[in-house]
Amino acid sequence: MSMHVKKGDVVVVNSGVDAGKKGKVLEAMPSDNKVVVEGVNVRSKHTKPRKAGEAGGIVKAECAINASKVNLYCPKCKAGRRVKAEFSKDGAKTRVCTKCGEEIK
Repeated sequence: MSMHVKKGDVVVVNSGVDAGKKGKVLEAMPSDNKVVVEGVNVRSKHTKPRKAGEAGGIVKAECAINASKVNLYCPKCKAGRRVKAEFSKDGAKTRVCTKCGEEIK
């Protein structure tokens, strides 16, 4: 399966508690159609000390969200936009903003 976003892309969240937040994709899971975005869907995880001298505590961690809730960030429009695939003159496939036509890298 393929997704419209990949690791390293800058995305904007469309819906949910974190709507409007912008962040970088840390991990993409195409089999589950989910992505982990930096600073989005942050949960508290309680950890227990496992070894002698190790400290337990509460750790903040990003959890996965559905890939359909995010759009790629267009730097020219300064907003999350849908993208389309176009082929350049040398035959390379690129992603292009549907609104302004700017290539998204």
